[in-house]
Amino acid sequence: MRIFTESEIKQMIQLEEKILPVIEDAFTQLAVKDVIMPPIMRVDVKESNGEVDVKTAYMPEKDMFALKVSSGFFNNYKLGLPSANGLMMLISTVTGEPKALLLDNGYLTEVRTAAAGAVAAKHMAKKDVQTVGIIGTGAQARYQLKALNLVRDFEKVLVYGRSSDNAKQLQADMEDILDADIQIAEDAETVVRNSDIVVTTTPATEPLIKADWLHPGLHITAMGSDAEEKQELEADVLKKADRFVCDTKAQCARLGELHHSIDQGFISEEASVIELGEVTSGKVEGRLNDQEITVCDLTGTGVQDTAIALLAFKLLTEKEGIGLQIDNKKSLHFT
Repeated sequence: MRIFTESEIKQMIQLEEKILPVIEDAFTQLAVKDVIMPPIMRVDVKESNGEVDVKTAYMPEKDMFALKVSSGFFNNYKLGLPSANGLMMLISTVTGEPKALLLDNGYLTEVRTAAAGAVAAKHMAKKDVQTVGIIGTGAQARYQLKALNLVRDFEKVLVYGRSSDNAKQLQADMEDILDADIQIAEDAETVVRNSDIVVTTTPATEPLIKADWLHPGLHITAMGSDAEEKQELEADVLKKADRFVCDTKAQCARLGELHHSIDQGFISEEASVIELGEVTSGKVEGRLNDQEITVCDLTGTGVQDTAIALLAFKLLTEKEGIGLQIDNKKSLHFT
């Protein structure tokens, strides 16, 4: 077994353009091949405002697949800690043996999540974008902006978050990275009404975006709703959209924005919902014209985890002198 630490993984994997085709292909595989992706297993730790998810997916013709344990503890900011954490294990598809542990502390999840947002925007947002809106001020907000910059040029960023201090910190951080004017908005409505692309990256349990704020040409990527009680968009936003896409219908109908729209009667369970893999594979267009309102509901999938873990393992094992190799059939003795 090979074991790699977060610092080693970060040496080999950064959020850059070469990551996007890997995640794009994962969605395509989910749509066109017999990928086995069981439902997410989740443990809620309500007293700590936390959750632990287990995700996985087997992709045909791959020699390993990932089993990921990821956590989100949303009070961690009070302790000066990031909310996300976790690790990934790679398991042989030939023998079932664990082959690697990627002790990434949630880093690979951040990268693959941001890459998914960029893939959605690549296919669904207008080509000509002036302003990007970001609702949320955590680590994923930063990753989403970096990823968007790989697929669209934009001149302005509008930021809104519950904490003005966090919004100011995000503004300062991204001014050093993006060639754009970054402004802090007074509310979510200002962000939505004045942006061409809006990305939501929060653990909100009440809608942040109202259907009345939508306007022609807008694209929204909602990242935060990955549990039944979470919701960032009013349920009728999906009905008002000209085109609605999700990472997987089954998963989003259980715990994404689609879940709330179905529960409140705006979309039926039998409705034809487009999956992102249908778009990336070319079966369906992501956007037909610049006037359409488009929405993408991303809940995070095991196939993304297997894809990013396999890439990380390939790059890590190509570099000499990195990682720890152990024989897990023998006893380990520590002094």
